Amino acid sequence: MTDGLNVMADWLTTWGTASLKLLIQPYYYIALLFVMLYYRRQLAQERDLIHVKLHSWGKEAWLRIWSGLAAALPLSLAAVGLGITLPPAAVGLIWAVSLLLMLFRVRYLCFAYAIGILGIAKFVLSFFPDTLQSGWAGTVAGALRAMDIPALLVLAGLLHLSEALLARWQGAALATPLFLAGKRGKVVGGYRLEAFWPVPLFLLLPAGPGAGELPWQPLLGGGLGLVALPVLIGFSDVTQGLLPARKATRISGRLALAGLALLGGAALAAWWSPLTLPAALLALLLREGLFHYGALEERGLSPAFVHPPAGRKVLAVLPGSPAEELGIRPGEVLLKVNGMLLTGPAALHEALRMNPAFCKLEVQNLAGESKYLQRAIYDGDHHQLGMILAPQSDEPITAGAKPPGIFGIIGRKTGTLRRRPAEVSLARGQADEPVRKPAKG
Repeated sequence: MTDGLNVMADWLTTWGTASLKLLIQPYYYIALLFVMLYYRRQLAQERDLIHVKLHSWGKEAWLRIWSGLAAALPLSLAAVGLGITLPPAAVGLIWAVSLLLMLFRVRYLCFAYAIGILGIAKFVLSFFPDTLQSGWAGTVAGALRAMDIPALLVLAGLLHLSEALLARWQGAALATPLFLAGKRGKVVGGYRLEAFWPVPLFLLLPAGPGAGELPWQPLLGGGLGLVALPVLIGFSDVTQGLLPARKATRISGRLALAGLALLGGAALAAWWSPLTLPAALLALLLREGLFHYGALEERGLSPAFVHPPAGRKVLAVLPGSPAEELGIRPGEVLLKVNGMLLTGPAALHEALRMNPAFCKLEVQNLAGESKYLQRAIYDGDHHQLGMILAPQSDEPITAGAKPPGIFGIIGRKTGTLRRRPAEVSLARGQADEPVRKPAKG
């Protein structure tokens, strides 16, 4: 009994010490700052495009922070249980590679990219065992040589699975409505699904002299002691042809498959070390493959958020608005208001002015069936009852399809583009052409 209590006391002390070390590390605070800056920039883009605040940047940032904390506990327990190790000096090395990659693309700020590149670097360094033995370069090389790449690839696979669960759980709440430049100069509605979660992990120190023994036999080695490793997980994608919830489900499923594939590759590398380089390459290729496959899929879909000849397509619904209370959903079509068929951009405002105190709506749901709604209108209600309609084909302002860079996020650059008059005129000239039937989302 006494031995068990002593072991428990030792582990509580170890976890407490590691938590204090996390608080004095700059890396977790960098991750927190990035998340807050990102959602601040998202709010500015919403105001530019739809002229209303759909999200609260503080609320969104806090949701991602505590979600990351919730994910960190089971991940850390799994990592400690498996015996995944990391030298303290390698924490800075991982973050140095991650921050360098982030300068090229924000989506490269991913653990799988960093570990994949470090795995390749360690393979190359193995051909020069007698080089880089002193100075700061020797410190970096020593940290790289001490890294257990297969074990860290196992962790990358687990992080992919956590990412998949978070994407599935928070789903459509991650989506930001966009006005995007579509085919043949027309503007269409769409969504950017992008989210980042800061996850403070705890890993075992590598076994060494005086490291002590663990109370269990880990699969991947490890000593007695913990090191803090904050990581940032997340994804970025744009859709024009799917509803946000459907797109989030697809992203979640693909992240889960990638995580399982990465776990398999890492397990093979841990079993036979020559497979470490292919496993590191797999980490890079899987992540890039997810991004490019999603873009290829979108190019084959018809735009879902364009107006039909009769009716107005709903792109988004403001939280807490009359439209949300009535049960109107993104992707549905507003057919009639107060008996007036909506056929033009100003028709909704004209129909609502017919009776400023009450409205009756006919809405076509996602199954193609009509539903009839009615509600009183009060002072202070949104002028469109909280509905954000799909853009007109000649909308003069669009958002860039590419996700923002790190300097755009820091500078709160919204990435909106004002189209040239010739492009607007071309879109107006095509406005009467038949619209292809949107893909069902």
